Amino acid sequence: MADVLQQFRDECKAALTGALEKTYPESAGKVQRLDVAASFEFGELASSIAHEIAREKRLSPKDVAHTIRNSLTIRSGSLIASVEDVAGYINFRLNYPLAGPLILESALRENETFGVEKTAQPMRVSVEHTSANPVGPITMATVRNSILGDSLARLLTARGHAVNKRFYVDDVGRQVCLLAYGYKLLRRPQPEGKVDHWFGRLYACTNCAVQIEATKKKLKLIQAGQDAEKQAELQRNLDEWVAIASELEATDRELLAKVVAAIQVQADPEGDIEEIGRKYEQNDPQVADLVRRVATLCLEGVKASLSEIGIVFDTWDWESQLLWDGLVDSALKRLAQLPFTKHEEGSLALDINAIVEAYGLREQFKLARNYEVPKLTLVRSDGTTLYSTRDIAYSMAKFMDSDRVINVIASEQNLPQLQIRIALYALGEKNPALNMVHYAYGLVELPGAKMSKRRAHFVTLDQVLEQARSKVNETMAGRKEEFGKSETDTVIRNIAEGAIKFAMLSLTSTKNLTFTWDRVLSLEKNSAPFINYAYTRAGSILRKTGEMTAKVDGASLTHPLEHILIFKVGQMGEVFREAADQLKPEELASYASSLAEKFHEYYEKVDVIHADENVKNARATLVGAVKVVLHNSMELLGITLSDRM
Repeated sequence: MADVLQQFRDECKAALTGALEKTYPESAGKVQRLDVAASFEFGELASSIAHEIAREKRLSPKDVAHTIRNSLTIRSGSLIASVEDVAGYINFRLNYPLAGPLILESALRENETFGVEKTAQPMRVSVEHTSANPVGPITMATVRNSILGDSLARLLTARGHAVNKRFYVDDVGRQVCLLAYGYKLLRRPQPEGKVDHWFGRLYACTNCAVQIEATKKKLKLIQAGQDAEKQAELQRNLDEWVAIASELEATDRELLAKVVAAIQVQADPEGDIEEIGRKYEQNDPQVADLVRRVATLCLEGVKASLSEIGIVFDTWDWESQLLWDGLVDSALKRLAQLPFTKHEEGSLALDINAIVEAYGLREQFKLARNYEVPKLTLVRSDGTTLYSTRDIAYSMAKFMDSDRVINVIASEQNLPQLQIRIALYALGEKNPALNMVHYAYGLVELPGAKMSKRRAHFVTLDQVLEQARSKVNETMAGRKEEFGKSETDTVIRNIAEGAIKFAMLSLTSTKNLTFTWDRVLSLEKNSAPFINYAYTRAGSILRKTGEMTAKVDGASLTHPLEHILIFKVGQMGEVFREAADQLKPEELASYASSLAEKFHEYYEKVDVIHADENVKNARATLVGAVKVVLHNSMELLGITLSDRM
């Protein structure tokens, strides 16, 4: 069925345009999208065009709006109930007796597909997200990336796009080589406990031991009385690493002792780590086997953690494979031939700002007039490539099977992402340059918790899930016998996981998020449990009212809250389209929370069960429609609601 509120919108726009043709014809073509009124007291949709006309003609907005209103006609059988002019605004009221049954019956009939409209222009879309270094577990600093990326993939899939969820395994670089070095020195032991957690601890221990030995050697090279400032700096650095070692010793004494003992007898740990890096880039069989084994084992733990919250991937792209397959070398050769590429002190750099000026890209990439984009180093003086260079090759590879690429990457990577897009443009890869989206997100802050990989201080997704389930379990203490173990476990799982996901999705992605349990598990605020409680209440009402008749008497739904709920249910399609097309899952989260809030108020103020049969049927249909929309909204975000809680 067609979107009823979209029909209402179209009718309002047509009626307003017709009135303007009679009164202010030069403005008839300026009618844009009508806004949802600030308060339902003034109607459902509002136009401010009278204010625009008044400014141009130096008239009173009130008088202009009144003139337009008096020239506006409503056809018989319209979804427009009435039109008013208030304070210079033209407000349209919805014909609820007509629109209500259309919206509610459609919601119940379409059920899980209600509000989910397929695009007329489906595309192949790659959503790359998470892409964490395989050197430890998924932490709360990373999990927002995972949840945002997964929600975008779900929204775009529901919209009708062919979505490929990609994980970019960043297995080239010092971090993975350092971990592989420690693993090798310990003779490739079997990890203890959850594999990714163990590797995270091994990484911290290896890094600490290497840094201490390297700093000691540097101090020995400085003769007494020479370069006192440098000596003091190295001593401060050594003291810091010794303090970190003490912290690690408190939690991983045995592992740290083994790593320290192994590293102390090595002649040149730093050189060994660099050698692993060089040989790995060259696909040396022994080194490739070592590093791939470490990365693969660690990723097993990462996959297990993410699958716990329903996040899976279609494609695993290895950074090393880009090198081994010659894609990075090919991209680098093309970059080297550009007139914007220059050798500087042994390194190779790309003059990004020169590209911007040469092609006039400031408007295209939304760059301020005086902003000078920094150069991009492509190759270091030692001949090794940088992450951004490899990412240029990776970007081109992704577009081999995609029309659009969405990279879910932290906001701090704004500059590299911009540089990569401009480099692609200079290479003649305009489609990738213009259709690659950096979906930026802010940090996750946990009060009282400081995360540091080198100290093995990180709050993992596994730990937070365990805490969430424990807290939900406590609140269900009195209902476990009623529910039984199986249902209790399901409810605990759904509520805990939903609460974490919703907390990550409900805020605009670019804003930093402060994660607190009071907010995340609240039944009184913008949270998943708050929405689930509304869903549960709706189900409870429907179990008591029994079967509903097929037809709804729209005239029997007269309470102001009923009108608000009908309108909000009708907004589902519009909100979904906006969330999917504009990549704004927070819009869907906010919408579901707002609907839940109004439904809680309705539950407290309006009696559904004891009304007369006709009214009860209409109200039960409304409750059923609310339940459908809450379910669909949360499912689209990857959150499963529980029927009871």
